[in-house]
Amino acid sequence: MDTAPVQVVGAAIRRNDTILCAQRGPAKSLAGYWEFPGGKIERGETPEEALRREIKEELLCDIKVGSKICSAQQHYDFGTIELTTFLCSLVDSEPELTEHTQLRWIPQSELKTLNWAPADRETVQHLVVENRTGEKDDD
Repeated sequence: MDTAPVQVVGAAIRRNDTILCAQRGPAKSLAGYWEFPGGKIERGETPEEALRREIKEELLCDIKVGSKICSAQQHYDFGTIELTTFLCSLVDSEPELTEHTQLRWIPQSELKTLNWAPADRETVQHLVVENRTGEKDDD
């Protein structure tokens, strides 16, 4: 019997023409892969609320959630997730390394050079192909 995918959100946090990329730690599933930081949506949360909460917990900073980039479903050996990624920006604080092995600001045009977790690859494709750097965030 199939179960519904776990709903997760990711933040493509943009600063100038770079995007914040996070490498998964050794104790996590998909260790070593790169991802857009985020996490599971809890009951009663909107995707945007979940994303702000997860980024505050993981990176100890605040973000402004902008436009949705895409949603992608991915089947892993531990289950299926549906990842919805949003274009975001920082609000008066810098991300801090807490759960990940490393954080890097990568030029948007070079995102494909990293070894991305499968669920995040569609977002990378959208960011590189559509060159979203010219778009304005929703106010």
